Formats: sequence, structure tokens, C-alpha cells
Amino acid sequence: MKLAILSRAPRSYSTQRLRTAALDRGHDVKVLNTLRFGIDLSGDEPDLLFRGKQLSTYDAVLPRIGNSITYFGTAVVRQFEQMDVYTPNTSYGIANSRDKLRATQILSRHGIPMPATTFVRDRADVIPAIERVGGAPVVIKLLEGTQGIGVILAPTIKVAEAIIETLQSTRQNVLIQRFVKESKGRDIRALVVGDRVVAAMRRVAQGDEFRSNVHRGGSVEPVELDEEFERVAVRSAQIMGLRVAGVDMLEGRKGPQVMEVNSSPGLEGIEAATKLDVAGAIVDYIDNQVAFPDIDVRQRLTVSTGYGVAEIAVHDGSDMVGKKLGDSGLDERDITVLTLHRGPQVIPNPRNKTVLEAEDRLLCFGKLEEMRSMIPDRKQKRVRRLMKKHLPPESS
Repeated sequence: MKLAILSRAPRSYSTQRLRTAALDRGHDVKVLNTLRFGIDLSGDEPDLLFRGKQLSTYDAVLPRIGNSITYFGTAVVRQFEQMDVYTPNTSYGIANSRDKLRATQILSRHGIPMPATTFVRDRADVIPAIERVGGAPVVIKLLEGTQGIGVILAPTIKVAEAIIETLQSTRQNVLIQRFVKESKGRDIRALVVGDRVVAAMRRVAQGDEFRSNVHRGGSVEPVELDEEFERVAVRSAQIMGLRVAGVDMLEGRKGPQVMEVNSSPGLEGIEAATKLDVAGAIVDYIDNQVAFPDIDVRQRLTVSTGYGVAEIAVHDGSDMVGKKLGDSGLDERDITVLTLHRGPQVIPNPRNKTVLEAEDRLLCFGKLEEMRSMIPDRKQKRVRRLMKKHLPPESS
């Protein structure tokens, strides 16, 4: 394959390892400075320029987008996506992972275990927010930050309030997060490639430092993950739209607690700790996927008038409970079930013989009017009441 690595640091360890791994496997690989691209939307077909000239054809692109150029970098990746060039990390996945609040909201929606987190803006809400996550000490995080920068441990409520007030006065938005004491300055970095963890290490903070990042002097050691940690790591990366990711987890009393999903994980620390060819695993995965470029399913499926994508919940008491999918009547209503979500389990392309259970969630494509009619009456009535309540009176 012909592979482009988007990187502003061609001599960095990670970029060099990825390039070498691709060359060793006989691939044609180029390292391209992300900031030298231009997006050309003036012609019949959208195109990319590099150093002012039309970019040659590539089979795949591997983004290594730095935090400081997230907006421009994701725009370039998005353009590759529009041109049907395969990328293991989508533009929206990279953007989502860079915003800690957005990432937390997305992961929380899918039931990923995380330390209790809250986000407030008004000063009067700060102390109640700290109490909601379990009280001091608390961790205060800037919404954008890497390598442990912008992560502060506040030992008391008064100190936390002062830090948050100071940060907010400089127009910084912060998250307030429960301090997982039992982690004892340790965390797990799992390197996810596709649908598996290819390497994992434990990072241990030095001295009184609670942040275990290698850039802050933390030590590393290889670790074998149990099934639950691996499942949470893979699912977190996939939910974020990333097929190559570093998933950072704390070792809580009740199991893994996800802290962050990194879209451009460094390879030096984890390859040194595990002695594994992580770069090779990434290149091999991309090579196996180049025929299947990622597409924005919702965007593609909503261009047909009257059709779209929606999630249908099978509520307790619904006449679909206990029926096989093939007997649910969805086919007759021109509704196709793409995936079935049952608790933490995801069943892609469920068979007609699958028996539906209460609280199942069906991701469907079909006639919007038919799917809209399947919303329970009580929810529709509640929406109408709210609309009536907030509508201003008609002027005479």
C-alpha cells in the first residue's frame, strides 16, 4: 500500500518507528507535514494540495495530529475521508478525544466506567459540584491538555475553590473529578489497535507526584490485562471513533476507570516496556483495512428524503418484548435493524431469530415517519406539554 503519515515531527521516535515498520513490510510510505497541506474545494471534486501542488494518490493515511493544530489537522483528515482514503482514526474521533468534556460525555453515554466527573461554570456551583464527586481531595483538569499538563490535585475544598476561580478568571474551563485514592499514583496505558489491545503497561508516579505520565518522571512496567480491562479499553477507543488509541485507565476497587483516550499515543515508552513491535501491529492493521474506508453512516443514510437513522428503545411492556426480531413487524414498516445494544453488549446485524428483551436499543435505518410513530405516547405527550408551556402567546 501507499501510506502517508501526517506528522510535524519526522524525527520523533514514534514517526520513525512507524515509517520503518512500513518500509520493512514493503510498503511505500511518506511522512508529510500536516501544516503544508491545502484543501482545494474549487473544482468539480474536492482535492488536497501539498506544498502547493496536487497530492498524489494514497491508499491510507495515519494521522499524528498534535494538540496545538487539532482544528487544521482534523480538517485535513476529514478531507482524506471525503476522498475515500482509509484512516484508522477519524477526524471526529481525534476532535472528540482532544476535548475532555466532550470525550467524557460520549463515554458516559455508553456506560464506560469513569471517575465521577462534573462540570460547572458559576462560582456558586463549585462547592456542590465537589461534594457530588465525593468531596476533597479532587482532581481539577483543563479541558485541553496533554502529558499531565493542566491536571491539578486539590487537597481541600477551599484550595479547589481557589484554583477553579483562578482558572476560570483566565477563561479556562475545567472539569472536577473524583480522586481515585486506591490507584496510588498508578495507571494503565493500553494500546488499542483495531479490536484488540496489542500492548499494555503500568505507569507509576515518582515520589509525591500523583500524575504517572512518563514525561513527568513516571516509571513503566509491562502488564497483562484481565478481560474486563481489555474490553473497556477496546470499547472506549471504538466509541470515540479511533482504531489506534492509547487508553489510560485507573485501577479502581470496582475495576477499570477510564481517564483518557489518546488519538496519537507515543510508542517509545510502551515498546520499551513491553519489547513488542507496536508500530508493526499498527501498520499491519492499516494494511488489512485499506479496502474499507470509514464513512459517516448517518450522513450517507440521511440523504434519501424521508429516510434516516434512529434508535428505537424496546420498553418494558412493549409488544415487541419476547418476540423474535423477524416477527416484530419492523420489516413490514420498512425499518432495518443495523445493531442491537443490550446493556454493554453490542450485536451487529442481528438475525431474525434474535429474541428481543426489555431495555434493548435498536439502531435502525428506515422511514423516519414510521420510526417516529414508535415513540411511546407518554414521551410524545410530555414533549407537547413542554412545547406549549414555553411557546409565547400569539400576538393579536
